[in-house]
Amino acid sequence: METVNERKKEPIILGIETSCDETAAAVVCGRKILSDEIASSASVQALYGGVVPEIASRAHTDAIAEVVQEAIKKAGITYADIDAVAVTYGAGLLGALLVGVSFAKAFAYAIGKPLIAVNHIRGHLAAAYLDEPSLKPPFVTLLASGGHTAILYSPSETEFELLGSTLDDAAGEAFDKVARVLGLKYPGGPNIERAAKDGKPIIPMPKMLKGGGGYHFSYSGLKTAVINYCHTKEQKGEEYSKADVAASFQSAAIDVLVEKTTAAALEKGVKTITVGGGVAANTYLRERLKEKCDRLGLHLVLPQKRYCTDNAAMIASEGVIRYQRGEFADLSLNAKASIPLSVTLQTPQANNGKEK
Repeated sequence: METVNERKKEPIILGIETSCDETAAAVVCGRKILSDEIASSASVQALYGGVVPEIASRAHTDAIAEVVQEAIKKAGITYADIDAVAVTYGAGLLGALLVGVSFAKAFAYAIGKPLIAVNHIRGHLAAAYLDEPSLKPPFVTLLASGGHTAILYSPSETEFELLGSTLDDAAGEAFDKVARVLGLKYPGGPNIERAAKDGKPIIPMPKMLKGGGGYHFSYSGLKTAVINYCHTKEQKGEEYSKADVAASFQSAAIDVLVEKTTAAALEKGVKTITVGGGVAANTYLRERLKEKCDRLGLHLVLPQKRYCTDNAAMIASEGVIRYQRGEFADLSLNAKASIPLSVTLQTPQANNGKEK
């Protein structure tokens, strides 16, 4: 087993993530995960049909100290071994973010280590490096989460070109809304996937700009089509299969992601595709994308499902990149509920300890 001294050739970063309902802490050494701890309030949130910000914030407050200490313990390190503390400062639920940011600032100050501010979306993009440590740009990335859906071209670790994005709802948001229409519990994505296993994609659904719109997507029409189909059946007193609706929606929502992502890789002349975001945990997406990449001779970097959904290892992974560039935040760091995708994709600049 490696000793701490042997690992020190790579920075050891403690990552903290509290943007929604997962209280997470992880320790990475370079691109190797030393520990990864998560305490979730999802089961409580499910009782209310979605995330209640106040409940999420209280759950983070109760869990964060223990989760961080457990991550450090399982990593087999001491406070002195930590090179920096990376924390999600946005985007997400403001109250939830404030718990993580406040704890991270106090913890970094107490142990005398620098603080790194990480954008949640940048974390999802950096998860690919944990799955394949030898990964090097350029590559095309499919970002599919509850807040964003986009196709990006990455010429370097810190540069991203936006090739296309959703014009309305994000993919994960659409999954949650359709799940509610079908009477499925929160979280919507996994429950749509389970229901779809018993159905067939036989109900016609909109193709979401498949034949046009470049690499952009639109989920609003697809969501409305599901609502109209179900309501029409109910008003006529006709029975319908929720499993077939789930399968048809899932196919329409995901097939276009696969088609446009692989088309973008071919156009850009890259041989590698990476995937990030909670929707990337969907088994249908993973299987379809793997099949398409294999047919086209493209290399697919697909993080484990655990590292597609919210986790602190991805935050620490982005923290490594920013640590190596000397991009640190000071104790004036504050949480931001919203960060435009255009800002997320800007190349970070060295800020001499300042994070705006």
